[in-house]
Amino acid sequence: MMHAIEFSAPTRLATIPPRSSERFARTGDTSTPRGETVMTQDGRQLLLRAIEPGDVAAMQRCFRRLSPEEIRRRFLHAMSELPGPMAQRLCRIDPRRETAYVLMDESVRPAEMRGVGRIFVDEPTDSAEFSVLVEHDWARLGLGANLMRHLVADCRRRGLAEIWGYVLCENRPMLHLCHELGFSKRLIPDEPGTALIRLAL
Repeated sequence: MMHAIEFSAPTRLATIPPRSSERFARTGDTSTPRGETVMTQDGRQLLLRAIEPGDVAAMQRCFRRLSPEEIRRRFLHAMSELPGPMAQRLCRIDPRRETAYVLMDESVRPAEMRGVGRIFVDEPTDSAEFSVLVEHDWARLGLGANLMRHLVADCRRRGLAEIWGYVLCENRPMLHLCHELGFSKRLIPDEPGTALIRLAL
């Protein structure tokens, strides 16, 4: 799931988790000029690539396939649709401050977006806020971890000190994934039911 809300400056971790090759290992990925071909744990194939301005329609279709609960977990409030201007903004990123990857299913026409992961860099704190979303029917197949691996790698290429995000405490699959990837968790007193998860880089 994708989870990102308003910024609250994190405190940098005193200890740095190891850069585990197992945590961020490539499993079944092959590089192509357009991106990486990703094989899911159940044998399906997706293309992982950078988001493009032309992805607006696919993003809106992906949003319509989300359940109200998935939308609430992602945006932390109810939304019946993804407005065009918001979709355009999400697909037209500023590469100086943002990175976004999409998982595209090209076995259907038009190609469908099955997942998206992004970071937004906050230069004053030398950190980036992340968000990850995987469509329900494609969840728990290793795709969330794959997106997180790419986001962490991008943060390291940028020389950032930390990647962080907010996750609802009820979203146990996401919390479990972040725990497996070495993130720490801290409850937010002013936001009941919300945890701040962080990984020092």
